[in-house]
Amino acid sequence: MKRGIAVLAFCTLAIVLYFTASKWAIHHMTLTSDDILRDGRRVTFEVAVRRDREMQAMAEMIDLPVAILSHGNTVKHTEYSFLTNLFASRGYLVASIQHDLDTDGPMVTQHGEEYVGRRMHYNRGAFNIMFAIEELKKRYPNADYRRLTLIGHSNGGDMSMFFARQHPELVKKVVTLDNLRVPFVTDGKVKILSFRSKDPVFKADPGVVPDDEICEKAGIKVVRTEFQHNELSDRGPDRVKSAIQVMVERFLDEEEGSTLPLLAASVPALPAAGARKN
Repeated sequence: MKRGIAVLAFCTLAIVLYFTASKWAIHHMTLTSDDILRDGRRVTFEVAVRRDREMQAMAEMIDLPVAILSHGNTVKHTEYSFLTNLFASRGYLVASIQHDLDTDGPMVTQHGEEYVGRRMHYNRGAFNIMFAIEELKKRYPNADYRRLTLIGHSNGGDMSMFFARQHPELVKKVVTLDNLRVPFVTDGKVKILSFRSKDPVFKADPGVVPDDEICEKAGIKVVRTEFQHNELSDRGPDRVKSAIQVMVERFLDEEEGSTLPLLAASVPALPAAGARKN
């Protein structure tokens, strides 16, 4: 009886959504919780989910695929709407986590140390991701938390790759935007798409990006662009964001069983804008 009522409610809402799609298509909300296991550290994340898929999950008709986005250093978690909306529009439950707090110390680079001394930040990011997942489960129990898609820019891309290396049993796909420190997973079990900038300031550490032979064997897609490192967020020009969206769509189509082929692992050379440090 309860399930029947829920299904009826979903169908009714779906009709309304059909006629008001532009306004109601994606549900955005901000969730904030304190992690008592880390002295009450506050974790805030923005949730984006397509309303019809949200209602289907609430009616226990589907399990939502889950995508977790991690921001770059000094970029806010809300500055990746071109990606969160893309994944949400494809039916994903998307959580974009604010990893850094105003009370955190500055991130430093110490050459010669593991991950140039940033392991503490990656450990914290992994804890934030796990905490956000547990919080999401309370609100969205009907979602697939064992086949995650991780998305990350720069430092957030390193967090994503670090988490995938720590928890390969939970990760299905990783999309990075110019991560520089943590080497890729190369066993072929995690599908990877990585955009690389052409930037004189931001260079990947040796061994982070595998060579072409390893990428081919592991099924890793490396997209070498003319973009600047700091353009790979909402701060970048529309042409950059549109090009990234096209490649991400093709990657997801291929990985989700579409017959559409993935474009060649490069994008047309575009004039590079001046680098903006953040």
